[in-house]
Amino acid sequence: MNFDHFTSPTLILDTKKCLNNIKTMAYKAKRHGLIFRPHFKTHQSRLIGNWFKQLGVNKITVSSVRMAEYFADDDWNDITIAFPVNIREIEAINSLAEKIQLNLCIENVESIDFLIKELKFKVGFFIKIDTGYNRTGIANDRYEAMDKILAKEKSSEKVKFKGFLSHTGHTYQAKSRGEILDIHEDALGKLSVLKNHYHKKYPDLIVSVGDTPSCSISEEFGNINEIRPGNFVFYDMMQFNLESCRFDQIAIAVACPVVAKHNKRNEIIIHGGAVHFSKESININNKAVYGMLVKLNKDGWKNYPEAFYLTKLSQEHGTLEVNYELLQELKIGDLVGIIPIHSCLTANLMKGYFSTENEVIGNLL
Repeated sequence: MNFDHFTSPTLILDTKKCLNNIKTMAYKAKRHGLIFRPHFKTHQSRLIGNWFKQLGVNKITVSSVRMAEYFADDDWNDITIAFPVNIREIEAINSLAEKIQLNLCIENVESIDFLIKELKFKVGFFIKIDTGYNRTGIANDRYEAMDKILAKEKSSEKVKFKGFLSHTGHTYQAKSRGEILDIHEDALGKLSVLKNHYHKKYPDLIVSVGDTPSCSISEEFGNINEIRPGNFVFYDMMQFNLESCRFDQIAIAVACPVVAKHNKRNEIIIHGGAVHFSKESININNKAVYGMLVKLNKDGWKNYPEAFYLTKLSQEHGTLEVNYELLQELKIGDLVGIIPIHSCLTANLMKGYFSTENEVIGNLL
């Protein structure tokens, strides 16, 4: 790689690592007989999306109507919006439903009533299920609430029940690999009971799950039909800390200029702040950290012999805590690499990549 032209924070993508991550997850889905519907909210890039197409992927997940429009314009024809349907976007929903197989998430009667009244074209829908994350969705054992939604389907040909969709997001708060597997096993059990409850009436229903930690480390998927991981395409420090990936699987880093040094505090200030990384953090040695320092080289980056972290962020400033030797080694104007805590947020903020193949890759604006 040639970094000479980098003047400000730049998101670097290691193409080979990214492609390997995609292949690994695609092959795992195939090995287990699962539908692979990757979540594209992480990379938000048509070019990276095409890398999935080359492996035969033809179904995707997104997090917004706008993102669905972006990928539908690139010939993705089967898209699930894994976010509770926003009925105020009905005009855009109708426009999408006219062109593609669009699947929406529903968790209340009000939304399906509105859709039945206002839809002009047929859509599929999943009922959003909460298996313990407590973010949103219907609790997995609230059959009465689900039955009220399903009863509405019978009154209209505009909506088609596809199945149940869940995100076991509480794996991100796990303290160990074993705890991730325990959470995953608990969710599988709850979803299996749910599927068995409705299977006779809806024999073709799909049960869909989507968290990267579980999909990365588990080899057990029970009665699940579909997986929707997204973060795995890049991974990040959070996933590494959770033991969902190896460090050499992390496929992005942010190149940041050194702008100041403070010898008395053993601190280096970089141009790279919350507007580049977000303020997502993880706890390492009882301290919040916002990224990890790596050494940039012609092949991408490599670890320093000792771990150094981004420990403070403001809007544009980032503070690295280093030792005396590194403080002397790094000069004003040097570029350093930072592995982000959460690749989804960093990629969304940075709006594009510079690859290890010296290629500029844009993403969703």
